[in-house]
Amino acid sequence: MPLLRQVPGAGVLRRPRLRWADILVAAAIVVVLYLVARASAGATAPLNLEAPQAISTDPANLPYYALRSLLRMFAALAASVVFTFVVATAAARLPRAEKIILPALDILQSVPILGFLSVTVTGFIALFPGSTLGLEAASVFAIFTSQAWNMAFSFHSSLVSQPDDLDEAARLMRLTKWERFWKLDVPSGMIPLVWNGMMSFGGGWFFLAASEAVTVGNTSFSLPGVGAYVAAAVGAGELDHVGYAILTMAIMVLGVNFLFWRPLVAWAERFRNEDTAAADRPRSVVLGILSRSSIPRGFGRAIAPVNRVFDAATRPFGIAEHPLHVPALRRRAGDVAVVVVVAAAITYGAYWAYVFIDSTAGLGSFGEAFLHGLITLLRVVVIIVLATIVWVPIGVWIGMNPRISRLAQPVVQLLASFPANFLFPFVIAFFVAAHIPLDIGGIVLMALGSQWYILFNVIAGASAIPTDLRQAMESFGLGRWQRWRRLILPGVFPSYVTGGITAAGGAWNAAIVAEVVSYNHQTLTATGLGADIAQATSSGDMAHVLVGVLVMSVFVVGINRLFWRRLYRIAETRFAL
Repeated sequence: MPLLRQVPGAGVLRRPRLRWADILVAAAIVVVLYLVARASAGATAPLNLEAPQAISTDPANLPYYALRSLLRMFAALAASVVFTFVVATAAARLPRAEKIILPALDILQSVPILGFLSVTVTGFIALFPGSTLGLEAASVFAIFTSQAWNMAFSFHSSLVSQPDDLDEAARLMRLTKWERFWKLDVPSGMIPLVWNGMMSFGGGWFFLAASEAVTVGNTSFSLPGVGAYVAAAVGAGELDHVGYAILTMAIMVLGVNFLFWRPLVAWAERFRNEDTAAADRPRSVVLGILSRSSIPRGFGRAIAPVNRVFDAATRPFGIAEHPLHVPALRRRAGDVAVVVVVAAAITYGAYWAYVFIDSTAGLGSFGEAFLHGLITLLRVVVIIVLATIVWVPIGVWIGMNPRISRLAQPVVQLLASFPANFLFPFVIAFFVAAHIPLDIGGIVLMALGSQWYILFNVIAGASAIPTDLRQAMESFGLGRWQRWRRLILPGVFPSYVTGGITAAGGAWNAAIVAEVVSYNHQTLTATGLGADIAQATSSGDMAHVLVGVLVMSVFVVGINRLFWRRLYRIAETRFAL
């Protein structure tokens, strides 16, 4: 032993001491696993279709309801990330797939959450007969539809606007498709993906009440959750209990921001594409603890062999070429095949939709739906214009000042994530007292659920502008207006277009819950397509639901094709870094 002490480096043979950070991280993992197991036990309980479970408005149940809602939100977020990686990458790397995927995303983001629920709930119950898991899956899928499209558009925008020098480097290094995805695609799109994931998570809160109320046939089920609690309290006219739910929601939003989103924002800064490091980067207490712990590094070492297996498995398929080089004859033949298949599917679906609508609601219902759609469109345009004027300067200010971003992020996250429909009872009372018709007040309600997409995307775009370019503008002595015109506006333009597309889609979706609002047996209704769909859904009139969904899809896809997609191409060709 004395000789061993004299050997240099013998200390490496000693057992490493347990760090306080390891104890905290291990304890946090145990707590998370326990909470997931606790919430999952209720999600797999037996389901009685004849006797729906009533939601208690006792505030003592709110912690458990909050846990169930959080589990649904994070399950939907995980599904959205996987969907984003697969679909957005396919759209960016496969030219023929892009022609199908982007229009499909346009249509899907225009379909109301209630439309997804009414169509999918029966299938999910059939997958899990006799179990509440079927209703839970339907609820998670509904939340997924409020998160996935925004994240997919954002990641696709990052992929198609990658710097050419990074693309050349990836091909010179002969990276496989798997290697390129994890070494270039994901890191280059990480900052906007995190910010849009944060915004999409907030959008999921907005539709929480709708996603936790599931209708099967003529029976309505309310899943235990904060959204269902608020719906029950609003129906009973218990404003004090709504206040307890608002407090619970604020605690949840701030807690998720501190424990999850802020560490992700700070961690994503390592993927910033610039030559000069920013002087003041976002920081996180949680990320600091994780960086001091050996558990995350140990987990990374444990999964490293799996990553090497995928690297080896994908190498026989060739290196990752971007753009994909396909012979002209083969490309034209593939385009024709895609057009034939898509046209056949659309024709088949359109024929049966025509037969169903003609035999029930009648084709004349389309005329009234289009007229009401124009009214809702006017509200959407007002929201986008006002949100652009207000939030673009504020988003640039926050995104280009890390210190301000660190202070403003919890506030912005709370405002963006807080479900505006939780405040609807108080807003309705104000509208009634002030004699404000919902035709005007509905604009405010729709804006509360959609304007944040523009703010978050502009913040992400502004924060991604390289520091060396900002310093160059200062070195040139350019004035404020020149700096905005030559750097800031071009720098945030691609992110703004992504935010504008998703904000417009979110406004159409928010119209479902904003054009018809109820409190204590009092209902206010605005003229619009959202009100038509909401009323048809509540009455079980599937024909008018289908008409409303089709008309809304036509409006959203048409505007995206005629306006937003043209801006998207400009962003790709003129304003990519």
